[in-house]
Amino acid sequence: MTPPLIINDQVSRRFAAEGKNSPKSNFEHGYVPMDFTVKELRDSIPAHLFLRNTTTSLMYVAKDLFTVATVFYSATFIDTLPSSALKIPAWIAYWIIQGTVMTGLWVIGHECVHGNLSDIKIINTIIGWVFHSSVFVPYQAWQISHSHHHKGIGNMTKDVVFVPPTRSDLGLSSAEKAQKETTEEHDNHHDESPFAESPIYTLWSLSIALLLGWPLYLLTNASGQRTPHWVNHFQTVAPYFEPHHAKSIFYSNCGIALMVSILTFFSTLHSPLTVVKYYGIPYLIVNAWTVCITYLQHTDPKIPRFRGRTWNFQRGAACTIDRSYGRILNHLHHHTADTHLCHHMFSQIPFYNAVEATKHLKAKLGEYYVVDDTPIAKALYRNWRECKFVEDEGEVAFFKH
Repeated sequence: MTPPLIINDQVSRRFAAEGKNSPKSNFEHGYVPMDFTVKELRDSIPAHLFLRNTTTSLMYVAKDLFTVATVFYSATFIDTLPSSALKIPAWIAYWIIQGTVMTGLWVIGHECVHGNLSDIKIINTIIGWVFHSSVFVPYQAWQISHSHHHKGIGNMTKDVVFVPPTRSDLGLSSAEKAQKETTEEHDNHHDESPFAESPIYTLWSLSIALLLGWPLYLLTNASGQRTPHWVNHFQTVAPYFEPHHAKSIFYSNCGIALMVSILTFFSTLHSPLTVVKYYGIPYLIVNAWTVCITYLQHTDPKIPRFRGRTWNFQRGAACTIDRSYGRILNHLHHHTADTHLCHHMFSQIPFYNAVEATKHLKAKLGEYYVVDDTPIAKALYRNWRECKFVEDEGEVAFFKH
C-alpha cells in the first residue's frame, strides 16, 4: 500500500480525539484520506456474499407486494368507521404505513437497477420497471444517471446528485474575507448571515425538500451538477445521457405514462379524492423517505467531497454515512440505510447479503468506516442547517455554513 496522501503535513489523524473538539474542527483539520485499494477491500468480503439468488430475491418481492396489498385492503374499511374522530387518525396511520412499505418497492427497484435480483437480466428489468414506474421513477433513465452517481461518488465534478454548492455559487464572501469578519465566538469558516434561518423556516424548507425534492431532481436536476440549460430524466439533453440512450428513455417514459393512465382510470371510476387518499399521499411519503435516506447517506459535516487527483473511487465510496433507522424500518427498507457504504463500494452485492458484508468491510476499514447514531430527525435538522456549501478550492472540501 502506498503512503496516504497527506493534505496538511501538520494535521493529526482524522479520528484523533473525536469528541474533544467540534466535529468540523476534528474532521476537517485532521483528515487524512484512506489509502486502501479496491482489491484489498473486496478481498475482505467472502466471495459467497456476492452471489445472487433469484428465489430469495423473488421471495422478498412477493413479501413486499403482499404487505402493500394487505395494508391497502385494510384501508378499504376506514370509511366504514362510525366517526371522524376514528377515521382521521386511521387515514393518517394508513398514509404513513403504506408510504413506508411502498418505499421498500422503491428499494427493490433500485436493486434491479444494479442487476442484483437475479443473474437473469430480464427479471431485473421487468420488476425494476414495474416497481419504479409505480412510484413515478423513470426506471431506465434513472438507471443511467444512477450509474454515473456510483462511478463519480464524492467527486465535485463527476457526481450527479447531492452535489454541494460552492461558496461562490451562493454569492458568499471569499473564505479570506469571511475569516476576517468572524468573531471569537464563531468558527473561522462561518459566513452565516445569508443562512441565519429561523427554526420555522428550516422546518418549512426541509419539508418541501422531503416531499418534492425527489421529483424535482428527476424533472429539473435539482441538487445535480450545474448545467447551462434545463435537464431532466425524460429527454436525452442531460449530460449523462447519450443519443443511443433514446430508446431506454422512451421505455421509462412509457412506464410513467402507463402509471398516469392507471391513476386517471381509477379517478374516473371512483373519484380523484379516492386516488389521492389511497395512493397520492402514500406516494408523497415515499418521496419523503427517499430524500431523507439518500440525503443523510451523502450529507454530513463529517464527510468530505474531493477534487482532482485526491479523489478515487474507493475514497468517494467511503465518504458515505451508514445510519440505522431501527429494526423495523431497516427491515422494511431492506437495509438500504445502514449498509450504504458497502453498497457504494460493491454495488453488485445483493441487499440480503449487505448486512453481513458490511461487518467484514467495517473490520477492514477500521476508522474509515463512518456510522452516525444521531437520531434521524435530529441529524436531518442539523445537516440541513449546517451543510450549506463547500469552498471553491481545495482537493478535500468539507461542508460549511
